[in-house]
Amino acid sequence: MRKNIILISLIFFLTNCGFSPIYVKNNNTFFSIENIDYSGDKELNDFLRINLNQYKNKNSDKKIFIKAVSEYEKIILTKDQAGKVTNYKLSAKVTFLIKSTNQQISFEEEKIINTMDDKFEETRKERIEKQNFASSISNKLILELVIN
Repeated sequence: MRKNIILISLIFFLTNCGFSPIYVKNNNTFFSIENIDYSGDKELNDFLRINLNQYKNKNSDKKIFIKAVSEYEKIILTKDQAGKVTNYKLSAKVTFLIKSTNQQISFEEEKIINTMDDKFEETRKERIEKQNFASSISNKLILELVIN
């Protein structure tokens, strides 16, 4: 009974705290990302494209053209005694060249994951991590563009 009361009160207080995410879809940007030329890892670039397309604003005077070069690696970290891989390091690096200012900005993300017996589930987890990398990198890019 006591656990139920604590659970209900936690849900009540946490849902009414007024929290809103920092990177909520913000259409109040003073710039517009018009065109991004992608090269490198196709899947990572697709996730970046999805995240950055929301910053196309036809009403903005400041148009930004970007070239993005992405690199993605899956590096074996450890193996067991039988030679079976037990840990991987996923690494993503994206370099953006802002053409109007010739400014080069690079972002890196890394994550260590354990191998799984179910290879389908492991591939799914790796794909989710790529999506997370792309989301984090695109948020960092937007923050950098807003500051400059």
